[in-house]
Amino acid sequence: MSKRIMLTVAYDGTGYAGFQRQKLDPHTIEGELDRALRALTGEEIEVIGASRTDAGVHARANIAVFDTDSSIPADKLCRAVNRFLPDSIRVQKSCEVPQDFHPRHCSAVKTYEYTIYNAETPDPVRRLYSCYSFGRFDTARMQEAAQYLAGTHDFTSFCSLYSQAETRVRTILEIGVETGAERLPREIVIRVRGTGFLYHMVRIIAGTLMEVGRGRLAPEEMAEILEARDRRKAGPTAPACGLVLADFEFADGNPERV
Repeated sequence: MSKRIMLTVAYDGTGYAGFQRQKLDPHTIEGELDRALRALTGEEIEVIGASRTDAGVHARANIAVFDTDSSIPADKLCRAVNRFLPDSIRVQKSCEVPQDFHPRHCSAVKTYEYTIYNAETPDPVRRLYSCYSFGRFDTARMQEAAQYLAGTHDFTSFCSLYSQAETRVRTILEIGVETGAERLPREIVIRVRGTGFLYHMVRIIAGTLMEVGRGRLAPEEMAEILEARDRRKAGPTAPACGLVLADFEFADGNPERV
Protein backbone atom coordinates (compact mmCIF):
# COMPACT_ATOMS: atom_id res chain seq x y z
CA MET A 1 0.00 0.00 0.00
CA SER A 2 1.32 3.41 -0.97
CA LYS A 3 2.37 5.77 1.80
CA ARG A 4 3.62 9.36 1.85
CA ILE A 5 7.00 10.02 3.44
CA MET A 6 8.30 13.37 4.63
CA LEU A 7 12.04 14.05 4.61
CA THR A 8 13.94 16.72 6.51
CA VAL A 9 16.91 17.50 4.28
CA ALA A 10 20.17 19.37 4.92
CA TYR A 11 22.52 20.30 2.10
CA ASP A 12 25.49 22.32 0.99
CA GLY A 13 24.11 24.15 -2.04
CA THR A 14 27.54 24.94 -3.51
CA GLY A 15 27.67 23.83 -7.13
CA TYR A 16 23.98 22.96 -7.36
CA ALA A 17 21.54 24.79 -9.65
CA GLY A 18 19.12 25.17 -6.73
CA PHE A 19 16.68 22.84 -5.00
CA GLN A 20 14.09 22.45 -7.76
CA ARG A 21 14.74 19.98 -10.58
CA GLN A 22 15.45 21.58 -13.97
CA LYS A 23 15.43 20.28 -17.52
CA LEU A 24 18.51 22.23 -18.61
CA ASP A 25 20.60 21.54 -15.50
CA PRO A 26 19.97 18.19 -13.79
CA HIS A 27 22.42 18.95 -10.95
CA THR A 28 19.84 19.99 -8.35
CA ILE A 29 18.95 18.87 -4.83
CA GLU A 30 15.60 17.45 -5.98
CA GLY A 31 17.36 15.65 -8.82
CA GLU A 32 19.80 13.99 -6.41
CA LEU A 33 17.00 13.01 -4.03
CA ASP A 34 15.02 11.49 -6.92
CA ARG A 35 18.05 9.53 -8.10
CA ALA A 36 18.87 8.20 -4.63
CA LEU A 37 15.28 7.20 -3.82
CA ARG A 38 14.90 5.44 -7.17
CA ALA A 39 18.11 3.49 -6.51
CA LEU A 40 16.87 2.55 -3.05
CA THR A 41 13.28 1.59 -3.87
CA GLY A 42 13.35 0.70 -7.56
CA GLU A 43 10.37 3.02 -8.06
CA GLU A 44 9.99 6.09 -10.29
CA ILE A 45 9.97 8.69 -7.55
CA GLU A 46 9.82 12.49 -7.79
CA VAL A 47 9.98 14.38 -4.51
CA ILE A 48 8.01 17.56 -3.81
CA GLY A 49 10.01 20.20 -1.95
CA ALA A 50 8.76 22.85 0.45
CA SER A 51 11.28 25.62 -0.30
CA ARG A 52 12.82 26.12 -3.73
CA THR A 53 16.13 27.52 -2.60
CA ASP A 54 18.27 29.21 -5.26
CA ALA A 55 21.55 28.07 -6.76
CA GLY A 56 24.30 28.15 -4.15
CA VAL A 57 21.93 28.51 -1.17
CA HIS A 58 22.29 26.04 1.70
CA ALA A 59 19.80 24.42 4.09
CA ARG A 60 19.81 22.74 7.46
CA ALA A 61 16.10 21.90 7.40
CA ASN A 62 14.31 21.86 4.07
CA ILE A 63 11.29 19.59 3.67
CA ALA A 64 10.36 17.18 0.88
CA VAL A 65 7.72 14.46 0.46
CA PHE A 66 7.27 11.48 -1.86
CA ASP A 67 4.98 8.48 -2.28
CA THR A 68 6.26 4.93 -2.14
CA ASP A 69 5.17 1.29 -1.86
CA SER A 70 8.47 0.40 -0.20
CA SER A 71 8.37 -1.86 2.88
CA ILE A 72 11.22 0.08 4.52
CA PRO A 73 9.91 1.58 7.79
CA ALA A 74 9.36 5.31 7.41
CA ASP A 75 11.67 6.27 10.26
CA LYS A 76 14.48 4.05 8.93
CA LEU A 77 14.34 5.36 5.39
CA CYS A 78 16.56 8.37 6.15
CA ARG A 79 19.58 6.20 6.91
CA ALA A 80 18.89 3.93 3.98
CA VAL A 81 18.68 6.70 1.38
CA ASN A 82 21.75 8.54 2.69
CA ARG A 83 23.88 5.67 1.37
CA PHE A 84 22.90 6.73 -2.15
CA LEU A 85 23.35 10.49 -1.71
CA PRO A 86 26.48 12.60 -2.19
CA ASP A 87 28.19 13.89 0.95
CA SER A 88 26.78 17.38 0.29
CA ILE A 89 23.20 16.16 0.94
CA ARG A 90 21.90 14.34 4.00
CA VAL A 91 18.38 13.37 5.05
CA GLN A 92 18.19 14.21 8.75
CA LYS A 93 14.82 12.61 9.48
CA SER A 94 12.06 10.66 7.73
CA CYS A 95 8.50 9.93 8.84
CA GLU A 96 5.12 8.97 7.42
CA VAL A 97 2.57 11.76 6.92
CA PRO A 98 -1.07 11.75 5.72
CA GLN A 99 -1.56 11.06 2.00
CA ASP A 100 -3.02 14.51 1.41
CA PHE A 101 -0.17 16.37 3.09
CA HIS A 102 1.61 18.81 0.74
CA PRO A 103 4.59 20.83 2.07
CA ARG A 104 3.76 23.91 -0.01
CA HIS A 105 0.04 23.92 0.85
CA CYS A 106 0.33 24.13 4.63
CA SER A 107 0.92 26.88 7.15
CA ALA A 108 4.61 27.05 7.95
CA VAL A 109 7.23 29.37 9.39
CA LYS A 110 10.70 29.49 7.84
CA THR A 111 13.86 30.93 9.32
CA TYR A 112 16.67 32.11 7.07
CA GLU A 113 20.11 33.21 8.19
CA TYR A 114 22.46 35.36 6.14
CA THR A 115 26.10 35.36 7.28
CA ILE A 116 28.61 38.12 6.57
CA TYR A 117 32.29 37.53 7.29
CA ASN A 118 33.75 40.94 8.18
CA ALA A 119 37.55 40.97 8.39
CA GLU A 120 40.69 42.45 6.82
CA THR A 121 41.25 39.37 4.66
CA PRO A 122 38.95 36.57 3.47
CA ASP A 123 38.90 33.23 5.28
CA PRO A 124 39.13 30.39 2.71
CA VAL A 125 37.38 28.03 5.16
CA ARG A 126 34.30 30.28 5.29
CA ARG A 127 34.20 31.38 1.66
CA LEU A 128 31.42 28.95 0.66
CA TYR A 129 29.15 29.74 3.61
CA SER A 130 29.41 33.50 4.12
CA CYS A 131 29.62 36.76 2.21
CA TYR A 132 33.04 38.38 2.72
CA SER A 133 33.25 42.14 3.17
CA PHE A 134 36.29 44.18 4.20
CA GLY A 135 34.67 47.45 5.31
CA ARG A 136 33.35 47.80 8.85
CA PHE A 137 29.62 47.67 9.52
CA ASP A 138 27.59 49.64 12.04
CA THR A 139 25.45 46.75 13.25
CA ALA A 140 23.36 48.98 15.54
CA ARG A 141 22.18 50.89 12.47
CA MET A 142 21.49 47.61 10.69
CA GLN A 143 19.41 46.37 13.62
CA GLU A 144 17.45 49.63 13.69
CA ALA A 145 16.79 49.44 9.95
CA ALA A 146 15.74 45.79 10.12
CA GLN A 147 12.83 46.57 12.46
CA TYR A 148 11.08 48.58 9.73
CA LEU A 149 10.64 45.29 7.84
CA ALA A 150 8.90 43.40 10.64
CA GLY A 151 5.19 42.82 10.11
CA THR A 152 3.05 42.43 7.00
CA HIS A 153 4.08 44.55 4.02
CA ASP A 154 4.21 44.65 0.25
CA PHE A 155 7.83 43.59 -0.36
CA THR A 156 7.98 44.48 -4.07
CA SER A 157 11.12 46.57 -3.43
CA PHE A 158 12.78 43.48 -1.96
CA CYS A 159 11.76 41.05 -4.69
CA SER A 160 13.50 40.00 -7.90
CA LEU A 161 12.03 41.47 -11.07
CA TYR A 162 11.75 37.89 -12.33
CA SER A 163 9.36 36.81 -9.58
CA GLN A 164 6.07 35.34 -10.79
CA ALA A 165 4.32 35.62 -7.41
CA GLU A 166 0.67 36.68 -7.63
CA THR A 167 1.07 38.94 -4.59
CA ARG A 168 4.16 40.54 -3.09
CA VAL A 169 2.62 40.83 0.38
CA ARG A 170 4.51 38.79 2.97
CA THR A 171 4.80 38.68 6.77
CA ILE A 172 8.08 38.84 8.67
CA LEU A 173 7.56 37.65 12.24
CA GLU A 174 11.05 38.39 13.51
CA ILE A 175 14.18 39.95 12.08
CA GLY A 176 17.46 40.75 13.79
CA VAL A 177 21.19 41.30 13.36
CA GLU A 178 23.59 39.33 15.59
CA THR A 179 27.30 39.94 16.08
CA GLY A 180 30.08 39.93 18.64
CA ALA A 181 29.67 37.55 21.57
CA GLU A 182 26.43 36.20 20.10
CA ARG A 183 28.26 34.78 17.07
CA LEU A 184 31.69 33.58 16.03
CA PRO A 185 34.28 36.40 15.92
CA ARG A 186 34.00 38.62 12.84
CA GLU A 187 30.66 37.17 11.79
CA ILE A 188 27.49 39.19 11.37
CA VAL A 189 24.29 37.19 10.97
CA ILE A 190 20.98 38.55 9.71
CA ARG A 191 18.18 36.24 10.86
CA VAL A 192 14.72 36.51 9.27
CA ARG A 193 11.73 34.44 10.40
CA GLY A 194 8.49 34.59 8.41
CA THR A 195 5.56 32.75 6.89
CA GLY A 196 6.74 33.08 3.30
CA PHE A 197 9.37 34.72 1.14
CA LEU A 198 9.62 36.08 -2.39
CA TYR A 199 12.26 35.27 -4.99
CA HIS A 200 15.60 36.69 -3.72
CA MET A 201 13.76 38.49 -0.88
CA VAL A 202 16.14 37.57 1.95
CA ARG A 203 19.23 38.23 -0.15
CA ILE A 204 17.93 41.68 -1.14
CA ILE A 205 17.11 42.44 2.49
CA ALA A 206 20.66 41.40 3.41
CA GLY A 207 22.18 43.51 0.65
CA THR A 208 20.13 46.53 1.72
CA LEU A 209 21.00 46.14 5.41
CA MET A 210 24.66 45.94 4.42
CA GLU A 211 24.27 49.31 2.68
CA VAL A 212 22.83 50.69 5.92
CA GLY A 213 25.73 49.24 7.90
CA ARG A 214 28.22 50.91 5.56
CA GLY A 215 26.51 54.27 6.03
CA ARG A 216 25.18 54.53 2.47
CA LEU A 217 21.56 54.41 3.63
CA ALA A 218 19.94 55.74 6.79
CA PRO A 219 17.92 53.25 8.88
CA GLU A 220 14.70 55.26 8.43
CA GLU A 221 15.03 54.99 4.65
CA MET A 222 13.85 51.38 4.93
CA ALA A 223 10.30 52.66 5.40
CA GLU A 224 10.61 54.74 2.22
CA ILE A 225 12.02 51.79 0.28
CA LEU A 226 9.12 49.60 1.36
CA GLU A 227 6.57 52.27 0.44
CA ALA A 228 8.14 52.84 -2.99
CA ARG A 229 7.42 49.25 -4.14
CA ASP A 230 10.30 49.67 -6.57
CA ARG A 231 13.17 47.15 -6.76
CA ARG A 232 15.56 49.94 -7.83
CA LYS A 233 15.21 51.65 -4.45
CA ALA A 234 16.60 48.75 -2.41
CA GLY A 235 20.19 47.59 -2.17
CA PRO A 236 21.95 44.91 -4.23
CA THR A 237 21.14 41.21 -4.06
CA ALA A 238 23.67 39.68 -1.67
CA PRO A 239 25.60 36.59 -2.88
CA ALA A 240 23.86 33.23 -2.48
CA CYS A 241 26.71 31.59 -0.55
CA GLY A 242 25.86 33.45 2.67
CA LEU A 243 22.28 32.22 2.86
CA VAL A 244 20.99 29.14 4.66
CA LEU A 245 17.46 27.90 5.31
CA ALA A 246 18.02 27.33 9.00
CA ASP A 247 14.65 26.08 10.25
CA PHE A 248 11.23 25.01 9.00
CA GLU A 249 8.30 24.91 11.45
CA PHE A 250 4.74 23.77 10.81
CA ALA A 251 2.32 26.32 12.22
CA ASP A 252 -0.35 23.66 12.82
CA GLY A 253 1.98 21.19 14.48
CA ASN A 254 4.05 18.32 13.13
CA PRO A 255 2.16 16.45 10.36
CA GLU A 256 3.84 13.16 11.24
CA ARG A 257 1.42 10.25 11.28
CA VAL A 258 1.51 8.57 14.69
